[in-house]
Amino acid sequence: MTHKPDDGAVEEFILPENLLPLGSVLSEGVTPLDVSMVLAKVFRVQYAEVALLRLEGGLLKFIFPEHLRTTGAIPISSKAVAAHTALSKKAEIFNNFARVKHASIFETIKPVGDETDDPAPPSPIQKLMSVPILDQHLTVLGVIQISRKGLDPRFTQDFSREDLHDLELAAGLLAVSPVMHAN
Repeated sequence: MTHKPDDGAVEEFILPENLLPLGSVLSEGVTPLDVSMVLAKVFRVQYAEVALLRLEGGLLKFIFPEHLRTTGAIPISSKAVAAHTALSKKAEIFNNFARVKHASIFETIKPVGDETDDPAPPSPIQKLMSVPILDQHLTVLGVIQISRKGLDPRFTQDFSREDLHDLELAAGLLAVSPVMHAN
């Protein structure tokens, strides 16, 4: 698979077979929802368990899920996992995320249109992978997070080292994707 960035150079990406659907993230006109749907399929999660954040002026701003775009941003100086990922430029797995001290504010926000009669709050994040999206100069463009939500961590599958490696490959593709560069 090839990609031609603005500078005219041609970049070559060799993807393992299980990640071939990610090639579509390089297409013009691809939306954050499109990217999240592909990532959800690859990692066997719900598309709402995918978060894409773009770094803008010291803040990580959600570009997906859509309902979090207007609810706030994460300061890069905060103790949030996404901020730590951006600052450290290191990928991380948390298979015991419910026990990790974190602000759960974004977990409690329901999508617009989710006006069900069920007053129960959304399921908490039990497992999480967090990976920086870096350009070719190792500048942080954003963070991608894949989670598994559920009421009990025993019923949510752990993420593996292979999953984390695959997400790092996906982040490399996202670094050149129009989704990360659109306003």
